[in-house]
Amino acid sequence: MTVSAHSLHKEKVLQDHLIAELVRGEGYERRDPKVDYDRALAMDRALVLRFIQSTQPEAWEKLTQHYTASAEDVFFKQLDKALKDRGLLDVLRKGIKIVPGIALSLCYFRPASALEPKRVAEYQANILSVMDEVEYSQKHGGRLDVVLFVNGLPVVTIEAKNVLTGSTFRNAEKQYRDDRSPAGEPLLTFKRGALVHFALDEDNASMTTRLMNGKTRFLPFNRGRDGGAGNPDVEDEHRIAYLYKSGVWGEAIFSRSVLLDVIGQFMVMEVTGKDEVMIFPRFQQLDAVRKIMAHAKTHGTGSNYLIQHSAGSGKSNTIGWLAHHAINLHDEADKQVFNTAIIVTDRVVLDRQLQGTVTQFEQTTGVVKKIDGTSRQLKDAIAKGARIIVTTIQKFSTDHLKELSGQGNRTFAVIVDEAHSSQSGKSAQAMTDALTREANSSDDIEDLIAEYQKARGPQANISFFAFTATPRNVTLERFGVKGEDGLPHPFHLYSMRQAIEEKFILDVLQNYMTYKAYYQLEKAIEDDPELSGRKGQRKVARYASLHPTAIGQKVEIIVEHFRRHVMHELNGQAKAMIVTQSREHALKYFFGVQTYIKAQGYADLKALVAFSGDLDVNGEPTTEADLNGFAETELPGRFDGFKPDGTPYPDTYHILIVAEKYQTGFDQPKLCAMYVDRKLSGLQAVQTLSRLNRTRAGKDRTFILDFQNTIEDIQTAFRPFYEATTVEAMSDPNQIYDLEGRLFKFGYLDKDEIERFSQTYFKGPLSTADRPRLEGLVRQAVARFEADDDEGRQEEFRQLLKSFNRFYAFIAQVISLEDTSLEKLASYGGWLSRLLPNRELPPEIEITEEMLSLQAFKVDKKEQGSASLSPGDTQALAAISEFGAKPYTEDEKKELSEIVQAFNDRHGTQFSEADMIRFEQVNRDILDDNLSEMLRNNPPDVVYSAFAQAFFQGAIRMFQRDNEMRNIVLSDPEARDKATRHFFNRALREAQEAG
Repeated sequence: MTVSAHSLHKEKVLQDHLIAELVRGEGYERRDPKVDYDRALAMDRALVLRFIQSTQPEAWEKLTQHYTASAEDVFFKQLDKALKDRGLLDVLRKGIKIVPGIALSLCYFRPASALEPKRVAEYQANILSVMDEVEYSQKHGGRLDVVLFVNGLPVVTIEAKNVLTGSTFRNAEKQYRDDRSPAGEPLLTFKRGALVHFALDEDNASMTTRLMNGKTRFLPFNRGRDGGAGNPDVEDEHRIAYLYKSGVWGEAIFSRSVLLDVIGQFMVMEVTGKDEVMIFPRFQQLDAVRKIMAHAKTHGTGSNYLIQHSAGSGKSNTIGWLAHHAINLHDEADKQVFNTAIIVTDRVVLDRQLQGTVTQFEQTTGVVKKIDGTSRQLKDAIAKGARIIVTTIQKFSTDHLKELSGQGNRTFAVIVDEAHSSQSGKSAQAMTDALTREANSSDDIEDLIAEYQKARGPQANISFFAFTATPRNVTLERFGVKGEDGLPHPFHLYSMRQAIEEKFILDVLQNYMTYKAYYQLEKAIEDDPELSGRKGQRKVARYASLHPTAIGQKVEIIVEHFRRHVMHELNGQAKAMIVTQSREHALKYFFGVQTYIKAQGYADLKALVAFSGDLDVNGEPTTEADLNGFAETELPGRFDGFKPDGTPYPDTYHILIVAEKYQTGFDQPKLCAMYVDRKLSGLQAVQTLSRLNRTRAGKDRTFILDFQNTIEDIQTAFRPFYEATTVEAMSDPNQIYDLEGRLFKFGYLDKDEIERFSQTYFKGPLSTADRPRLEGLVRQAVARFEADDDEGRQEEFRQLLKSFNRFYAFIAQVISLEDTSLEKLASYGGWLSRLLPNRELPPEIEITEEMLSLQAFKVDKKEQGSASLSPGDTQALAAISEFGAKPYTEDEKKELSEIVQAFNDRHGTQFSEADMIRFEQVNRDILDDNLSEMLRNNPPDVVYSAFAQAFFQGAIRMFQRDNEMRNIVLSDPEARDKATRHFFNRALREAQEAG
């Protein structure tokens, strides 16, 4: 179509071009809105009839025989009723029924297999059509630029603008909000009318599934440009050509294959309480699923895919769509690619959320198996060939799964949530074993070990689809796709930068304020006790940070800032979170906030506290539920202010004070401010501060006040994950031999003992009689270790052994190794690491008011402004090249006055560390990779029971060697619980610092 230069500046240019391309390239039929559009029914009646009569002649004949001349009127009356009652999406998917039992389909979706020619022909018989300048309103002459139809039913409306006339897609959005009221208009009515509404100009696109006048929320629907928002240039085309024209970017969004796939397998009605939301996939979600499936269709199983999608980008939905598409995927030979999709996570709460999300996409009951019971349930689901399984990864580590074999000929799509943690430990290896294990065909130990080692590496029958917003270096190397530079990259990217620039999430660093606490501590006793210098500093810092004066001044800053700058955001519904460094700090803050708001008469302000376990309050064990006045499980709803049915709670809470809980995986869009009083770094900083990034109508800014970190600290944490995460270089796998050589130089290890250990360990399922033999062999190395009086050498060996075990577990997943000696040392080293004695720690002295006096305390503002990153402000992650094997040397003892001075020089750096030497060995025994992953990625209250059980069993094992503890723990439940709680917090801290 040719147009004059003058016409180029008319608004219709884009819509005319779009329609021409749909008709020419995508097989659309152009219809006349004045002749073919029925305003009252909001459909193309003639096209609906043509589709029904041509594809289902027998059903239509039966209808006309039953209703004679009124058949057509009866059909449209029942169709209209079904649209009003059930909605267009359901009608397109399930059709309608008319008495006396006549079933009529309104759309045919692409069959998974091409082996059924009848179903393929039905799919090809769908009629796609387009109208422009559609007078849709029954009240006025309002028009829509473009409407797309499937079999005469409207599915997409479009308002198209021309940037050359000075109007953009934002003007189109405004037009929908101001001039496209859905009231009384069938085409625009939610559920009954068109499924999605697009606002376009030549460069950008956005969409919404529900018109609500001024409250209408449009979501970006762009491909992304140079790592940020927008769309890339397209030669001889508009930047939004991907909507209406198939090209190098793939099939057009409005093409038959994509549009019908979205309607048939993506769109879903999400119901939360009284709220209903129609989900239409955003471009990145749709693009990721389709590109992954296209690659798997061509290459089959055995590939890895890293999907780096920003936090808050709808990852759970993308995972659900991917699983359902995976089980229906057939290759070019029409063979099913994946027999089963297994969705794994190591977060118990997220597992439940994923179960619900994936099930809502289910169109055939029973396809999704939710493993919410025991590992036996998981084993049965795999053995019986369940199509989609949703489970926590820890269930693969049980004895039930060790019995599973014979799965090597079946194919699996393993979809991993938060890949950086879920695939690093024993559970990940146990999962691979379960999905590849075959009955042993050899009795030779070397063959068995070689098979065991091979199972660690890439598997031909398993494809991994790993999702994370914050990939680590090991995640990139394990799952990334090698680029032309030889380095791994994400298979699909939706970066934090793009999400922020598109305003899909908020930039949490936009308003950042830091404070610094200054202390003046004076000793109050003549004779200073002797303490370890480093630990002494930490104890003094902890004493000062918990001092009422310190808490009180920070509370005043927080509450006044919240009242002045935050409280009235979101029409008074704004929330804030105070992030503290320990349970004790959370408790002190809670009482401090309550005291301050009461003293100031702020009756309109209320706070909640969240911490695991119980704490001593006036001599009584007190829990979070005791202080808040309701169960822990109710806290998210109470903080939000609404019950599950959508009715409000009587009390409104504004501030949530936390210690570990709710710093990850907590989705509360009303959070507008965060007050940070703990050190944050790396992933922990990104995940914690990202609690603020969720968008909500009226929320366009956030606030962070930080008492512990600098702006540079936070920017350093965010840089690797702002755009596409990269690594500087690949890790050198030959480092594993360097580690092996260094370990043997200490003289603690004996190759013959390792060989004899392996002969028993790898022969098959271990019996109770095997454990004493294995432990006896390992204890010979422990004895040599203990005979060495060089604590520095001991600590270096201990750290090197951990480094070897971790690096081997990683490298064996990336490369198919063929050296059984490494596998032997890894298995032996795992046992040795747990049996090595703890290093001696100096005695602890509790610092009290009598020892120290806090004479002066003040909090000064240090930095204020934006901490936001700029395009290109990124930092590549380092490859694995350094191993934590520095010799341990005890700090020189210092007098308390020197400790106080050193502390003041450091301006109050705050740490906490508890110490109960007698039980250190229990933690060392039970804290394997599996349990550490659970602690790192779940709220403490969720995993405490699992930890407590493991701790108790570990304590019993310890008592076999230490009779002195038996009576205390077995006969005194209170003492046992205190010890368990104490070491749970230590384990939690260690896991999170390691993460």
